[in-house]
Amino acid sequence: MQEEIQKALDRMCDPKESEAYHFADKVGALADAETKEVLLQLVRGEDWEIAYLACRALSKTPWNKEALDSIFETIFDKKNKDWQGAFVQILEEFNLSESFVDLLRVYLFGNFKASTLAKDYLDGLEFDISPRTIRKAEKHWNHYLHNPEDEDSTRIKKQEVEPMLQELKALFS
Repeated sequence: MQEEIQKALDRMCDPKESEAYHFADKVGALADAETKEVLLQLVRGEDWEIAYLACRALSKTPWNKEALDSIFETIFDKKNKDWQGAFVQILEEFNLSESFVDLLRVYLFGNFKASTLAKDYLDGLEFDISPRTIRKAEKHWNHYLHNPEDEDSTRIKKQEVEPMLQELKALFS
């Protein structure tokens, strides 16, 4: 890894660094394939703040799909339940056009903040939808219905998700 990238990465990961966001952006702008691997490992790491900064850095790189896979994996990791909202919030920096199913899963199974942000993305973004995407979404919806959190939450989500799925199905009929 280049010395300049390593210095920026070290400053990004320094808990005393007041300009950590600036260094995350710098790491992302300079990132090479080796740096990408380091950032992906940080996203999956134990320190959620460094993971968040690594997500920010990855948003500045051309590796959108790989980064999103790792971020969604981190969002669904039970150890990050308290930090889901922060990780969902950083998704605004990425191209989410192919992430409909993942965002639906966050909406259905995430904590309050994560679920609310995911709903905003679902309502406000355009997605690449295929019949396969709809089948996958229905699978997660059915899983949610058979494992409800509580009646009120299920009722509200039913009012949101069922019309959405019907509208998507109508696109292909």
